[in-house]
Amino acid sequence: MKAQIDGYQSFPGDHCGSVAMRGLLNHYCGLELPEAAVFGLGAGVASVFMSGPGLDPGAILFGRTASMEQDLARHLGVDYRERPEPDDAEAWRVVREEVIAGRPTMLSGDIFYLDYREFKVHFPSHRFVLLGFDDDTEKVSIADRIRPEPEICSYGALSKSRNPPEGMSTQNLWGRFHDTNVGSELRDATRRAIASCSQAMLAEPGSDTDASAGMLAADSPMKVQTGVRGVHAFARDLATWPDEPDASWRASFNASCIEKFGNGGGNFRRLYSGFLTWARALDPRLVPEAAPTLALEAADAWTDVSNALFAASQETSNPKHWDDAVAHATRVAGIEARLFEILRDDVLS
Repeated sequence: MKAQIDGYQSFPGDHCGSVAMRGLLNHYCGLELPEAAVFGLGAGVASVFMSGPGLDPGAILFGRTASMEQDLARHLGVDYRERPEPDDAEAWRVVREEVIAGRPTMLSGDIFYLDYREFKVHFPSHRFVLLGFDDDTEKVSIADRIRPEPEICSYGALSKSRNPPEGMSTQNLWGRFHDTNVGSELRDATRRAIASCSQAMLAEPGSDTDASAGMLAADSPMKVQTGVRGVHAFARDLATWPDEPDASWRASFNASCIEKFGNGGGNFRRLYSGFLTWARALDPRLVPEAAPTLALEAADAWTDVSNALFAASQETSNPKHWDDAVAHATRVAGIEARLFEILRDDVLS
């Protein structure tokens, strides 16, 4: 058997999650939004710093939330839901049925195993859209962020990607639009998204908006800190990296996480600056005039962190590279504290 969804418009872009949701919102809801607006309406900006045993490398910084796609739907008032499916056979059956029914379907997986991607690195939360399958060739058709044309991937590679045999897994996570209605006005959705993002970035430990709450089991040896506190923790921890056995790997991996790996540059902050500019064009009252520029300053400072870490990965014994990385990360924390304070104060006024 084979099935193929025609007429789906895929928009190449900077980040897999916002590209996928942009195409799906356009297809299901007729909602035409630029990628930066999709990312910002999902309150996607975050700083999640994790360290401890079990991580490879031993300390990792992520620049976006894990729930951006579902938060985007919630802010827009769209009935979109995601769920994992631990059983691989059932996971394939349910998304196959979605395609047969003519419904493009959000998937999540480790980009390393997708055989059409030339750049090989483990990243377990890559987002892409299933558009078709062919049992005779055992190939699927996928919309991904690089090209407007569908990508072709083998059944085996897709299965490994969705629930990898090693490392972290999103356990065949997939998403479905249960309705095509958009229940919120864009201005209201923008206000909610900015409020949610600023509160999470400025959250105090143990507060209702502390994104780190519940991320790890109580007895986990790993540590996680989020928001501006996470940036400060990252900067402090950076100073210890030259003494770690995986110092070069920590530096090179995090340099790429911050500047590459499909985030639009500057640890997703360039995308967020674009969202704030879009929001001001929608209604200047939604965003303080200084906010887009501050977000761009944060993006530039994150790029400086990445450059210093890349240099450190090539020359681990040179203390200047590590000192530069710490200084730039500390500068980021100050910029982002100001940015999210003025956003929070404005949306609450």
